[in-house]
Amino acid sequence: MSSTPTTPRSGEWLDAWDPENEATWDKALAWKTLWITTFTLTMAFVAWFLPSAIVPKLNALGYTFSKEQLYWLAAIPGLSGGLMRIVWMILPPIMGTRRMVALTTALLFFPVLGWGVRVQSPTAPYWELLVLAFLAGIGGGAFSGFMPSTSYFFPRRLQGTALGLQAGIGNFGVSLVQLMTPWLIGFGMVGFLGASQQMKVPGKPDVTVWYQNAAFFYIPFIIVGTIIAWTMLKSVPIKANIRQQFDIFRTPDTWWMTLLYIMTFGTFSGLSAQFGLLMTNLYGAGNAAIVSGSGSTATLLVAGYAVPDAVKYVFLGPLVGAGARILFSPLTDRMGGARWTLVSGIGLVGSIIYTIGGLVPDTSSAEALQAGFGRFLWGMLAIFLFAGIGNASTFKQMPMIFERRQAGGVIGWTGAIAAFGPFLFGVGLTLMSPTAFYWIGAAFAVLCIGITWVRYARPGAPKVS
Repeated sequence: MSSTPTTPRSGEWLDAWDPENEATWDKALAWKTLWITTFTLTMAFVAWFLPSAIVPKLNALGYTFSKEQLYWLAAIPGLSGGLMRIVWMILPPIMGTRRMVALTTALLFFPVLGWGVRVQSPTAPYWELLVLAFLAGIGGGAFSGFMPSTSYFFPRRLQGTALGLQAGIGNFGVSLVQLMTPWLIGFGMVGFLGASQQMKVPGKPDVTVWYQNAAFFYIPFIIVGTIIAWTMLKSVPIKANIRQQFDIFRTPDTWWMTLLYIMTFGTFSGLSAQFGLLMTNLYGAGNAAIVSGSGSTATLLVAGYAVPDAVKYVFLGPLVGAGARILFSPLTDRMGGARWTLVSGIGLVGSIIYTIGGLVPDTSSAEALQAGFGRFLWGMLAIFLFAGIGNASTFKQMPMIFERRQAGGVIGWTGAIAAFGPFLFGVGLTLMSPTAFYWIGAAFAVLCIGITWVRYARPGAPKVS
């Protein structure tokens, strides 16, 4: 890297860039890049997890899909997001930050528009919704391009904070779409955006909704993000072809960090996508056995207990996980990432085992059912908390273990593999019971604790990070 003053060219590419040289580092440009790419990354996560806010209500809007079909619809964005991240991880040194961020943000328009159109009438064939779910993965792919390119702009001493802020705020897109959806669908925004629908849930009164609002609301922000990215971003002169970027696979730390990030972000993204469906199937309408009353006073009951509405709780998990990523990122800069990854793994094992006790609802009485739901909810929030801590700590470790260009590639690669979380969780919960699936998760976390201690956290570890 050159130590000459950093001066932007009149076009896209910077002449030189060395963030480790305090005298020449353009701090203002670095932070401007962070905030612009964070805004667009938030929109990317909105697009990626939009299906998770819509899929649980498709049958109530008139579709007639099976429970397994709905799980697959919620899982497909995770599959496509992981596949697309493998593509996006190689783009920063090839396209540069400006073109990559602007064009990626523009692509989000298509799946968001498609979901807004198709929820208005229950006539779309299943394959078409699968295609829309797959295209939503563009938002997931963005992560493995945006994060490495942002890491180029900051010195190592600040990368934990910078990447934690970007990823954490970007992760808020998951909570944003799940929190805003129940409110947005409650009123007609603009007449030309479409007519209302009747949402029909057994045992509950019909509700007039405008479900297209859950998608259309974000389109103006996506357009604005595209324009801002194209007009205000610059690109760092770090370039490498595809073959050169594959050198990251020759070091074992790439594979160890991949496993650790699967434990953290794979858990966060997988549970974020499946939280609503899992809650509905265990404690909500999917498990309701009794209906009390009729018409506007109808109530779904299990063991005399009014079942909870998943939409009132589902945003909490991603909110806790994203918040933990932001809050703990500065601590990883001060204390190192490895010890916090160790905390994350131990916390995940404990919270998963605690949650397992709430995965089989006890319908013997209303009190037992309520207690089980409380255990399930608090256990899930604990899982999200420790996953968020690990998301912050692993992204501090990678820039400390690898040189700058390789660190960007490893960040992209690990993010790509961990993005399969929603798909793997969807398939796992389809093929086996939640209890069995959670025990596998606990065993995997124990494995990752061992890797963290031996390789990174113990006194005299080969790689201190």
